[in-house]
Amino acid sequence: MRTASQLFVSLILIGMCVSTVSAEAPRVFPVGTKPSDSRLKPLRKLEDKLHPWAPPQTKAAWEAEAARIREQILISNGLWPMPEMTPLHPVIFDKLDRGDYTVEKVYFASRPGHYVTGSLYRPKKAEGKLPGILCPHGHWKDGRFYDAGDEGAAGQLATGAEDFASGAYSPLQARFAQLARMGCVVFHYDMIGIADSQMIVHREEFNDVEASLRLQNKMGLQTWNSLRSLDFITSLPDVDPARIGVTGASGGGTQTFMLCAIDPRPAVAFPAVMVSTDMQGGCQCENADYLRIGINNIAIAALFAPRPLGMVGADDWTINIETSGLPELKQVYSLYGNADLVAAKTYKQFPHNYNQWSRELMYHWFATHLKLDPSVPLEQLDFWPLTRAQLTIFDEQHPVPTDALAAPALRQKMTEESTAAWQALLPKTKADIVLYKKSIRPVLGVTLGHGLPLFEDIEASDPAPGDLGSYKMIKVRVGRKTEGTQMPVVALYHPDRFNGRIGIWIDGAGKSALFDTLGHPIPAVTKLLDAGFAIASADLFLTGEYLSAGETASYPIDEKFPGYTVGYNRPLLAHRVRDVLTLIRASTLHPEVKSVHLVGTGGAGLTVLLARASIDSGVTRCLADLNGFAFSSVTTVNDPHFLPGALKYGGVGGLTIPAAEGTTSIYGATAANEGELAVWKQLSAESLHAEALTPELVAETLLK
Repeated sequence: MRTASQLFVSLILIGMCVSTVSAEAPRVFPVGTKPSDSRLKPLRKLEDKLHPWAPPQTKAAWEAEAARIREQILISNGLWPMPEMTPLHPVIFDKLDRGDYTVEKVYFASRPGHYVTGSLYRPKKAEGKLPGILCPHGHWKDGRFYDAGDEGAAGQLATGAEDFASGAYSPLQARFAQLARMGCVVFHYDMIGIADSQMIVHREEFNDVEASLRLQNKMGLQTWNSLRSLDFITSLPDVDPARIGVTGASGGGTQTFMLCAIDPRPAVAFPAVMVSTDMQGGCQCENADYLRIGINNIAIAALFAPRPLGMVGADDWTINIETSGLPELKQVYSLYGNADLVAAKTYKQFPHNYNQWSRELMYHWFATHLKLDPSVPLEQLDFWPLTRAQLTIFDEQHPVPTDALAAPALRQKMTEESTAAWQALLPKTKADIVLYKKSIRPVLGVTLGHGLPLFEDIEASDPAPGDLGSYKMIKVRVGRKTEGTQMPVVALYHPDRFNGRIGIWIDGAGKSALFDTLGHPIPAVTKLLDAGFAIASADLFLTGEYLSAGETASYPIDEKFPGYTVGYNRPLLAHRVRDVLTLIRASTLHPEVKSVHLVGTGGAGLTVLLARASIDSGVTRCLADLNGFAFSSVTTVNDPHFLPGALKYGGVGGLTIPAAEGTTSIYGATAANEGELAVWKQLSAESLHAEALTPELVAETLLK
């Protein structure tokens, strides 16, 4: 294999006298052979038995990666930029005396029209500022109202998972009662669509294409509820905001490490039966577009370092946490000299739950790291569970607030607010683009990949040279070493006239679009070659040589919930943008290259425009034909331009306006996409052209 630098030395200097005029568009791979590209393997899925992640080896490298992962979480959850923290207006009522602790009913507006509901446990005799504990519940039947029933409780007692019938019937309440007895203020809040939170169906209503395009998802809404629950508990006069713990199991474990990854206020965390390198969370509320691309739950949990993180596993997907996951976490914690502040214990004798054994481990963890009174009991005590009626918040005396919104109205409100927030960030002049990039570049990094690859990551095969009349042709495979990609590339140049300019011309049909039926360059290409340009083209992922004869591109995305696919794998459009960025980086390696010109035609205009917007340097000029495309026209996950978040961030214009800093011309700017190109019209109206970008126009424009 040759480096990309050697590739482009060959592109310009090689002069082998092999005459190979082809009768068809040139292939890089033999007929019947596809690229050896890792992306042609089956897509990653949440059910995979292993989701690997290797932590960086230095503190500086980890903290840089941690910042990127945190941005990835916020963007995937629809929390970039963070929505307005509106007043909660909490309502706390119906205090029940349980002897040594009390339980009250709570609801508050996490955002206008959306309510968080839960139970507030407080110790009766404790004095001064107390630790606060947040407890998001998991997917136990009826959530906060969970009752295991006679058979379930009998099973827990028989296996020794619980010592008391109270805990066997009501293990969730057992946790909160004991924490309150230990001197903590505990808020146990509902997941969306569970218990008193009934305005939105738990597994429905946020799973469609429109929701993805706006990054509206139940994980994001639940994470937002967790953030606002943290606001709530830290606002209580009897809570010490410096001593906050978070613990939940299963889906509540997911919310535990998700909240603790993005908010610095929790001091201690204990996610139960969820942190794993195995299955990553099976519900829509535990998945979101982009969430785990390149990472797993271990990486997310690691963001809590170096604060104390305790975990438990069971006979489920967390059974191997002590040997797969914990070592990676200890590696991260060791970078801070705190490897002892992360721990995990697996109770292999018990199935998926948060039983007394696990809870008592958590009690000791919290007692140590929240500095609880050493005289308080840390072993589970018996208690008298509350009934469903006693826990229920909304009833005839306390009805659901009249402004509570069901999913359609809430989504519309979220759309209006996020659109207004992003429009406020859009640049008003070209000088403002520099500031705007601070907001949009993290978005482009998460949705498409972070700019140009490193020079050392580029890999190229030995070039296969040949002659096409007066022109030299190089056929080569170019990709990224770290990702195992391999793109077929053809480059042409005139050996006597090359003057340092390279045109990277990408067409939706692949590199074949630049050749006629006899395999000769089309007239527009020869015109550029004669003027001193080198022209390089490639088959981007799932075009050209990636497909067998008669095969159409297929990139299967879960139509019922796209997050199950693009939460773990990049969208097809992102892969193609990254291919363009790979080719740009490869083309800039040769010292004689003076300028790179980027062209997108035949459906590839959006791809090259997004690539150009992702970088500050490396491209002198960009010509892109949008053919009237707007992200608002995407109605199916099978659309090759499906890109979650595109509409949240202003569509074509919002995502690509950084390209206006350079010389960029957009063609196919029609009435169909004028709304999304409004910011371009405001800042660079001269860049917009209604006509199509024909090959003749490409040559004419580049030669001006």
